[in-house]
Amino acid sequence: MPDSMDYFGSENEIFRNKELLQVSHLPDGDRIIGRENELTDLANAIKPATRGNTPNNVLVYGKTGTGKSLCSKFITNQAIERAKDNDVSIGVAYVDCLQESTETQAVQSAGHQLNDQATTDISIPHSGLSTSEYYRRLWRIVDSRYDVALIILDEVDKIEDDDILMQLSRAVESGALTESTIGVIGISNKVRYKDSLDERIKSSLCEREYVFSPYDATQIREILRSRSDAFHEGVLEDGVIPRVAALAAREHGDARKAIDILRFAGEIAEESDLESVTEDCVDHAHEREETSRLAELISKSPSHAKLVLEAMALLTQQKEGDNAPVTTNEAYDLYKRLCERDESDHLKLRRVRDILSELEFLSIIEQERKWAGRGKGNYMENRLIDDPKVIIAACNESE
Repeated sequence: MPDSMDYFGSENEIFRNKELLQVSHLPDGDRIIGRENELTDLANAIKPATRGNTPNNVLVYGKTGTGKSLCSKFITNQAIERAKDNDVSIGVAYVDCLQESTETQAVQSAGHQLNDQATTDISIPHSGLSTSEYYRRLWRIVDSRYDVALIILDEVDKIEDDDILMQLSRAVESGALTESTIGVIGISNKVRYKDSLDERIKSSLCEREYVFSPYDATQIREILRSRSDAFHEGVLEDGVIPRVAALAAREHGDARKAIDILRFAGEIAEESDLESVTEDCVDHAHEREETSRLAELISKSPSHAKLVLEAMALLTQQKEGDNAPVTTNEAYDLYKRLCERDESDHLKLRRVRDILSELEFLSIIEQERKWAGRGKGNYMENRLIDDPKVIIAACNESE
């Protein structure tokens, strides 16, 4: 390889601290914009924990990117520090139920995070134990290490079995915990999630409920400005942050997507060897963010789910408007033709209906049952949430 060729390019002149634009970054309190009331509500709900008492269980609702996870993590971290002043020990476990989607996985994850094997002499293996044994070890860890445990179940609607909510919310009442107490913060994108719960779980879990509304353009602009020191001084053109904020507010009010678009814009400026981040970079970044997000989600789907989704997108393009409805039978007919194109056997209509329901669960499509008229029964209308062009690009990228 020639010594003169430098594949890493020049020194980074765009980003100063790129970590500030990562989804996993937990900002200081003064960087959390437009959520003062929500932080106060959460603090009031779990305040008893800072004195060693049982906190209120909480359900937090709101669309993706409205600050639910961010505020929950921030306020529980602050509770840990406040409790120390009262000589109270709080442990916090954050469980991503999209990744840890079974009861066993979620309990194992919580136990692993709360454990210190050198202190408890309790092991939490990644597999090999029954669900009940994971629970027993979790209770022993909490009782031996903490006065209070706070368990955040993010995207709780994705978990396969609601029994974990019953077990956690009634751990003290059932005698599973004898020395400590526990509180649950459930986070869901689905405002009607509570309606799907068993009545016993509702009575023990749903003590406080809070809804996080989408950010408006002004709030998103302030959020982006609070993180603008991720870039070197002077590299952001004046119109960049207002442009990102306007795009995000118009489409979703999702601060997480807005931050991603700003990061992508910086990366595009770097790749293009530009001295500054421009509004053109933002427009390219917006396209990249949409495709990247969907490609990541779609890449985890089975091949037939991708074909069903491609059929939906193609049919939507043929109709007027990006939000045109597609019936299940229409989608199924085109899906079968796509299977013939790919020389693969098609699934039965019943299984395609299941796939469409799964796509709705992932918030890729929306479904609405319609009445066809007297004697004709009902039928399902399916609508894409995203632009069909973006869906098709994401399907192709994920192959």
